[in-house]
Amino acid sequence: MSGNSREYPTRPWVGIGVLAFRGNDVLLIRRGRPPRLGEWSLPGGGQRLGETAEACARRELREETGIEVGPLDLLAVVDAITPGEEGRPRFHYTIIDYVARWESGEARAGGDVTEVMWCGSADVARHGMWPEALRVIGLARKRLGLA
Repeated sequence: MSGNSREYPTRPWVGIGVLAFRGNDVLLIRRGRPPRLGEWSLPGGGQRLGETAEACARRELREETGIEVGPLDLLAVVDAITPGEEGRPRFHYTIIDYVARWESGEARAGGDVTEVMWCGSADVARHGMWPEALRVIGLARKRLGLA
């Protein structure tokens, strides 16, 4: 077991994600730490004690990508459970995903992110993303009238 309290947890952790759109493109990040180290994903991270979900969404988006978005719209709740040793979950996150439109800032990698990119709908599936991330991107596109 690692010293990371999120690995082999005693309870699920709350993660907040943001599907940020600029025109028809969604903002993707490459993860710089587990789970899914090195994979393309959506910006987001762990909610802090005393922090509202929306405040967490905006903080994580700003820290990881440097951008600001307009109003946040609740989109989906996803359970992300990574199996571990002896049948115990190695990671267990309940992820609350919001969708929003880009307002300002130039996307750049920050925090625990190694790369960022604006990605068109035709290219999203080419990046080997987690199926649930692809599913919520599809939901977001429908919500915004882009599908």
